[in-house]
Amino acid sequence: MTVNECHPDHISKKIPVGISACLLGENVRFNGGHSRSLYCLGPLSEYFDYQKFCPEMAAGFGTPRPTMRLEGDPNDPRLVFSNKRDVEITDQLVSSNERYLDNLPDIDGYIVMKNSPSCGYERIKVYQENGHPHMQRVRGLFTQSLMDRYPHLPIEEDGRLNDPLLRENFLLRVFAHHEFRNTVLNDLSMKNLIDYHSRYKYIVMAHSQKAYKTIGRLLSGQEKMSIEDLSEEYFKQFMDALAKPAKRKDHCNVLMHLVGYLKREVDSEVRQDILSVVEQYRRGEVNLTTPTTLLYHYLKLYGSEYVKEQRYFAPYPQALGIRNTV
Repeated sequence: MTVNECHPDHISKKIPVGISACLLGENVRFNGGHSRSLYCLGPLSEYFDYQKFCPEMAAGFGTPRPTMRLEGDPNDPRLVFSNKRDVEITDQLVSSNERYLDNLPDIDGYIVMKNSPSCGYERIKVYQENGHPHMQRVRGLFTQSLMDRYPHLPIEEDGRLNDPLLRENFLLRVFAHHEFRNTVLNDLSMKNLIDYHSRYKYIVMAHSQKAYKTIGRLLSGQEKMSIEDLSEEYFKQFMDALAKPAKRKDHCNVLMHLVGYLKREVDSEVRQDILSVVEQYRRGEVNLTTPTTLLYHYLKLYGSEYVKEQRYFAPYPQALGIRNTV
């Protein structure tokens, strides 16, 4: 797959993404129902090729079934049926999870179901003997296994996708993961790794100045590493840098850097107009799409090929309208 085919607006094939089956309307929940996600089945389905999975069904629990919950030590919880607490079913679920993960095809993200003792991403209750939950909350057993096995895979919970910043961050990471897998890992070379970073360097800068510098040093050639080890360490640091949404002030820093590419090509009045829009964004008066669209208009006319190819301007398909909300 070429670089252009991996451009978010020119993707030739849908991106493979794992998902909890109930979110696609499958009747696999404990009560025989589903938790259909209109966002996953709507806008995202235009770009994602879903690989559905239900841990409870795969483990043979069937539907309808008694509700499940986690009990005991939050650091090593056990799974039980709420109405048969003396029957532990942890091993049955965990063994099934491991078989699934052993055969998981290449994917670029995963969307899991909130509040589930198997699929929940966060805040899952673990109950004490007295029936009260511990203060400490955990991840669902399947989601924890998934994260342990694939620590750099973008994972998000359906409910959290309603938060504009978390939604933007998840989609950014999915498309970046997809491009790395297809343009770097599928044809591993120093050139392809450097080219990838060249396209993503301002995205890294927007998320972490520290990571921007550290990754730059990693790729400088001073470290004597094989290309396999280097690409693995690069991707670890890259995905760690993107793990949290970028702050508004850091976007402003990147935008001002990019305005610098117009210093010789456009007069100062135009640059001041762009910077005034960046300042509007800093104050929260406009969304991110306003300064990026204006700046890219001038960079397309007067900028170098290098700056025009920055993924910062199109990290995900424009049609999703993500930057209209952040």
